[in-house]
Amino acid sequence: MTASELTGATILVTGGTGSFGRRFAEIVLQKHAPKKLIVFSRDELKQHDMRQALPDSGDSPMRYFIGDVRDRERLERAFHGVDIVVHAAALKQVAACEYNPFEAIQTNVIGARNVIDAAIDRKVKKVLAISTDKAVNPTNLYGATKLCAEKLFVQGNVYGYPRGTAFAVVRYGNVIGSRGSVVPLFTTQRASGRVTVTDRAMTRFWITLDQGVELAIRSAELMRGGEIFVPKIPSMRIMDLVRSLAPGCEVDDIGIRPGEKLHEILVSEDESRQALEFDGMFVIEPVNPAWGGRSWEGGKRPARGFRYSSDANDVWLSPDQMKELCGE
Repeated sequence: MTASELTGATILVTGGTGSFGRRFAEIVLQKHAPKKLIVFSRDELKQHDMRQALPDSGDSPMRYFIGDVRDRERLERAFHGVDIVVHAAALKQVAACEYNPFEAIQTNVIGARNVIDAAIDRKVKKVLAISTDKAVNPTNLYGATKLCAEKLFVQGNVYGYPRGTAFAVVRYGNVIGSRGSVVPLFTTQRASGRVTVTDRAMTRFWITLDQGVELAIRSAELMRGGEIFVPKIPSMRIMDLVRSLAPGCEVDDIGIRPGEKLHEILVSEDESRQALEFDGMFVIEPVNPAWGGRSWEGGKRPARGFRYSSDANDVWLSPDQMKELCGE
């Protein structure tokens, strides 16, 4: 799909009132002139608030659709006439998913299946799922559900591809300033002169919200079916983050939380055998593309044993760079 196919297309984003969905809508409206841009979410108040900034009146392409990805019939209604679906709906708070495991599975796994089935039945052309570094070698339920969702979307091509529906995944790290991020936590805590850190050796990948949205748009343009797109993004040490956002504050060590990793991985050693490296991103090809999709050309295979992890990254954010990205 080329950028011109975004122009005049009917696009739907699940979880459309979240941090990603809202910024996705703003950027697509600014740059791609869609025929329709449908926000699908279950929170009527968030839709009301979003409608004030992005109204659906007059000749606006915006549409707002109340619904839950757990409800396949509602998805089928919403997907009628849709060309492109970006699936961003998820329960993503690690602690909440641990405490409510059935709910996490209903939304993140069964919801993914419902999106796949509805997209095939409604003849959606392309579906791109938003994933997370937590899906790689998961140590908590949230990561495990996102790993399951990735597998479903990749293998969904077995059913969808012959019928004209392609599925792919984009996977990236922590979004600067998003809800649940440590960035707003440190910003709040610094007023007291003390911040809490789980482990001083921790590292994380970081990406801005705009970069995440642009990556999703580019991946939707490039996808052929079955890929996992992984951006090359910088890492940062947690203590550098503290120095950036809470300089001079005392640090309380509270210990690593259940299911939390010391370092994050975006491409595992085992996955790297299927990966191709391009400028700015890795493309992980499907292990068993039984649907017969086109293979990728021009990329470079990583060295044997390669893994793309936050502690072994080539690019690091300095405190000043993070401060600038956070608008400090």
